[in-house]
Amino acid sequence: MKREVRVYNTLTQEKEVFVPREPGKVSIYVCGVTPYSDTHLGHARPSVVWDVIIRFFRWLGYETRHVQNFTDVDDKIIQRSLQEGVPAVQIAQRYIDEYLASMDALGVQRADYYPKVSEHIEEIIALVQRLIDKGHAYAANGDVFFSVASFDEYGKLSKQKLEELLEGTRFEVDPKKKDAADFALWKAAKPGEPAWDSPWGKGRPGWHIECSAMSLKYLGEEFDFHGGGNDLIFPHHENEIAQSEAATGKPLARYWVHSGMITLKEAKMSKSLGNIISLGQLLEKYPRGLLRFYLLSTHYRSGLEYYDGKLEEMSRGWSRLNESARKLQEDLQEAQGGELSAEDRETLASLSRYEEEVIAALSDDFNTAMALGVLFDVVREVNAYKHQGGLHREVLQKGWDVLKLWAGDILGVLQLEQQRQEGLADGLMELILSIREQLRREKNFALADRIRDGLAELGVVVEDTPQGPRWKV
Repeated sequence: MKREVRVYNTLTQEKEVFVPREPGKVSIYVCGVTPYSDTHLGHARPSVVWDVIIRFFRWLGYETRHVQNFTDVDDKIIQRSLQEGVPAVQIAQRYIDEYLASMDALGVQRADYYPKVSEHIEEIIALVQRLIDKGHAYAANGDVFFSVASFDEYGKLSKQKLEELLEGTRFEVDPKKKDAADFALWKAAKPGEPAWDSPWGKGRPGWHIECSAMSLKYLGEEFDFHGGGNDLIFPHHENEIAQSEAATGKPLARYWVHSGMITLKEAKMSKSLGNIISLGQLLEKYPRGLLRFYLLSTHYRSGLEYYDGKLEEMSRGWSRLNESARKLQEDLQEAQGGELSAEDRETLASLSRYEEEVIAALSDDFNTAMALGVLFDVVREVNAYKHQGGLHREVLQKGWDVLKLWAGDILGVLQLEQQRQEGLADGLMELILSIREQLRREKNFALADRIRDGLAELGVVVEDTPQGPRWKV
């Protein structure tokens, strides 16, 4: 029997027990990126969150199907194409490749399908025609619009009423619309833009219709999870629900799961605001395990703050977790068997209890922050046991198994090889600085300065203090 998982559903604004549409299977559609610029830290958060959710469901014994689209037909891509004089499809593919490489480096497992708008024009046209035939959409001089008034439940995701939206929302002005809130399903071709033949003339898809067409193709008319950032709740996901359910007459997704934004200087991190932190640059500077540790340190629905020095602050806890796991792995080589003592049994019971708490945290709306907190309890329990001379193989193995599975395989924050490298670097620096101090005592200042200057060229700053030399990268 599978464990009960509770999920906060944006649609109902309540935590609900997860009941799969098909027993033993989980179907997931997550809105992907518009590939017109560098992959940034804001892209990484939902990707890592869903990576953990999928790993957890697989551990629970579910078969998963994960679809994540690429919006490779978009105004921003077209604008960049015109600026660079490069075909839009080439611009998009450049940044798709960069995104996938960054996710690989971050340890994010790839989705089962990565559909692109440009490769699903036929399905999009068929869905638009289906909506026209059902009276939910209308053509107007080469454009096609969805009639929001034709869908009675419009606003059910964002909890907004249509009359309130019409009063308080600034919609795109278009004299061809019957209603201000109506949105484009198909756009008539403009000079210099990519375009495809359709029953309404040459043109290209609107923004929202792509996700409905592609989820319909790869997951069917109904599926379990629809995910994305909370900035997509309105209008994108609201419009997606309207057009999908108007076409099929069935609920689109059972559970709508939205992650919070990463903020930088109190503003949402986004390419349009120009305040992005390049993920590629971060991965060059910091271990992937640390980046995942940071991204999972707060519940996925909450906002996450980033500022200069944030990752350095987070590295202390991350290093402590990794170093404890590394030492535990080494201690297993010297562990002993034999009969379990009362203390051994007590520690084993505590470790089993902590593992259940980790599972409970992830089962309660995928609370990675709470799970990480419990894993630090595991570290403290094991360290206290070893400090008192505990070396029983069964106890140490249990501690290692818990950390390896949950911190390593599921959360992906363990990076023991990186920890070994950092330990080696620390040892080498201590050796170099001790030699430099010996040279200074012998008044061989020229050679001591040469060591300091050589380290500076490598990006290592040495500071001489009354308490001895200190170094930092």
